[in-house]
Amino acid sequence: MSVKNPQTREWQDLSRDHHLAPFSDYKQLQEKGPRIITKAQGVHLWDSEGHKILDGMAGLWCVAVGYGREELVEAASRQMRELPYYNLFFQTAHPPALELAKAISDVAPAGMSHVFFTGSGSEGNDTVLRMVRHYWALQGKPRKKVIIGRVNGYHGSTVAGASLGGMSGMHEQGDLPIPGIVHIPQPYWFGEGGEKSPEEFGIWAAEQLEKKILEVGVDNVAAFIAEPIQGAGGVIIPPDSYWPKIKEILARYDILFVADEVICGFGRTGEWFGSDYYDLKPDLMTIAKGLTSGYIPMGGVIVRDEVAKVLGEGGDFNHGFTYSGHPVAAAVGLENLRILRDEKIVERVREETAPYLQKRLRELNDHPLVGEVRGLGMLGAIELVKDKATRSRYEGKAVGMICRQFCFDNGLIMRAVGDTMIIAPPLVISRAEIDELVEKARKCLDLTLEALS
Repeated sequence: MSVKNPQTREWQDLSRDHHLAPFSDYKQLQEKGPRIITKAQGVHLWDSEGHKILDGMAGLWCVAVGYGREELVEAASRQMRELPYYNLFFQTAHPPALELAKAISDVAPAGMSHVFFTGSGSEGNDTVLRMVRHYWALQGKPRKKVIIGRVNGYHGSTVAGASLGGMSGMHEQGDLPIPGIVHIPQPYWFGEGGEKSPEEFGIWAAEQLEKKILEVGVDNVAAFIAEPIQGAGGVIIPPDSYWPKIKEILARYDILFVADEVICGFGRTGEWFGSDYYDLKPDLMTIAKGLTSGYIPMGGVIVRDEVAKVLGEGGDFNHGFTYSGHPVAAAVGLENLRILRDEKIVERVREETAPYLQKRLRELNDHPLVGEVRGLGMLGAIELVKDKATRSRYEGKAVGMICRQFCFDNGLIMRAVGDTMIIAPPLVISRAEIDELVEKARKCLDLTLEALS
């Protein structure tokens, strides 16, 4: 990017000299320098060069109520003055964490009224691994340790989180996955369905869970973990036949089901949780991101009452974090849930803005570069292909990255997952801003096709 503001260069120099960024090619980043984001309001960002950018990814899937909400700033400020920090260890608690646990229970699926707090979704999934193994040990079944995840699922980047996830690029760094974690295929019909119909492929993908349970041994399997919709994997929305078959298999065997709701939770599907949308009835749910709209780090695990009862009778659970249930984060989470509830944001997503977004996005199906547009709620994916009929790609062209750069240069943040462009805008996006998003997306698709030609 061309730089006109001298302060931009100063910040880029600081990045080069002192900062190791997450999920970055360090050599490439040093050569280019990062884009410096300096302010935000509503669904827009501004960089240090003065460019206005529509944030089609809500930060990292998290800024549900939009940027610049003074109520969240004030909630944090009030709590910092009253009780800036105390821990939840050693039979101690404080009101914000307890009140937030109740508020989360009020919107969680029926029968899930207990919450363990963490600092992030990754920490939440570390907690899941510890919790499900501890649960089975308390039940007199210490051999039930294996957790089944999905190829290309994402459950964070800590050692346990990255292991539970099924991303090969992460597994290659650090000898992952750790023992006791195995994976089954993802329900990605467009990329992997071949000649099967979506319905046939959905059933086939679900049946791989039963196959893996029997291969590992029912007495050895502790849990199955999955996102209702795979987010970082490319907004993989399973065929309609998938979840009913998965539920049927889960009902047949004595294992726990963990729904990773870090992305789908708190309204993104038009329901409070993706588990509500698909009627999944999980035993544990990992949460983060939309819990505080990203204004301050916080995560957790919502636990079904029957599981919590076993844990509650089992003595010490030797697990936790310095910042579990941090009072300032809890105060922000409480206020964020109040905004979502009182402003009826989830209902508005379900009844008005999500249907409009999905309708407008699907207009891009006529573009020569687009093989499929799919979406649900405030999630969307655009598959970039060379041939629509065969779903074949431009091999070796990194088309997604080309398109992403055109998006950056033209005032839109869309994320590239391979050659799939994905969006997850703030839940408060308006119809006019949806129009802006789709118009900019079409322009960037045009520029990408032109570059390929």
